[in-house]
Amino acid sequence: MGENPLTIEDIPIVNEPTRAQLNDRQLVDYEEYKASLVRWLLRCGKDPEKVEGYAWSTVRQVAQKADKFYRWVWDDHEGYTTKVGADDAERYITSLLYDENEYSAGHMASTQKCLQRLFKWRRHELGETGEWDPDHTFTQSLSQPRDYLTVEERKQIREAALEYGSIPAYTGLTPVERDEWKTHLAQRFGKPKAEIGPDDWDRANGWKIPSLVWTSLDTGLRPIEVGRATIEWVDVENGVLRIPKDESSKNRENWIVGVTDRTATALERWLNERAHYDPYHSSDALWLTREGNPYTSHSLIYVLERLCEIAEIPTENRQMSWYTIRHSVGTYMTREEDLAAAQTQLRHKSPKTTMRYDQTPVEDRRDALNRMG
Repeated sequence: MGENPLTIEDIPIVNEPTRAQLNDRQLVDYEEYKASLVRWLLRCGKDPEKVEGYAWSTVRQVAQKADKFYRWVWDDHEGYTTKVGADDAERYITSLLYDENEYSAGHMASTQKCLQRLFKWRRHELGETGEWDPDHTFTQSLSQPRDYLTVEERKQIREAALEYGSIPAYTGLTPVERDEWKTHLAQRFGKPKAEIGPDDWDRANGWKIPSLVWTSLDTGLRPIEVGRATIEWVDVENGVLRIPKDESSKNRENWIVGVTDRTATALERWLNERAHYDPYHSSDALWLTREGNPYTSHSLIYVLERLCEIAEIPTENRQMSWYTIRHSVGTYMTREEDLAAAQTQLRHKSPKTTMRYDQTPVEDRRDALNRMG
């Protein structure tokens, strides 16, 4: 027989530095809070649907790093609390980046994963709707942002959005071809083939994806912001998005970010079009997936992968995610304007975060080498 598996009793729920920072009543409350976290991680944290937990060593690491995070939160908030948001996690990670200890990329990556597991528990067990999509990645140099699209790739993605999901014109098809496309659209829209008509052709060639992609290319929307976006954000007449502080992923202040005339036109067309679709009749969401759900990081990665296929943009050895679009905005806004403009457009609270984009894009350096001979 194998030895007995380690249990919650084998994991220090609250470490000594944390105990020293709390009074008796706060400690009782925090111990109960942490014990719930540890139990959930052990039992089903890895895959709640399959009731599969994390390894003991992983849970122990989360418990330790959560304590350090909360001690920072209490100092930052000037008082005890267990309620934290994505902004707290982002500012904590940024504080570690500039810490005199100069933590390694491995340490930073581990801390980030542990905090994401904490937020995963809060979402599943405490009913919170928020999630944390970190601004930083630590598989490369700490001073570098994630991979980004070049200027040419941004143009290709913008054009690919017009081709995404499109089908041939209804009137230009033979009866046999039209029947084949009806079968495709019936599967795509989840409705009987007999009910497919010209309106479904218009929907397939609609403005949802172009408006979503172009808005992200202009404003660098985070995945969580794409999911939270509502029709009230859109001000077509003035060519801006007005993101209220209660909906911004950083949740600090209202943001007004500009969009191009082309994007404003796409948004106007989409606003007129979306009113005809059932999923939007009971929702003010600006964009919903085909299943009628808000977009997530996973569903947006699928969209970006399809766009790259259409545009024939190579993705091998690149870290492609929706943040690839966001980081291209920061990189080129910094080059074309300045850090202040990039900070506002990307909705960064701290200029230190924006400073990661204060670098010369690779194509500019290549041009310089050609001129140098």
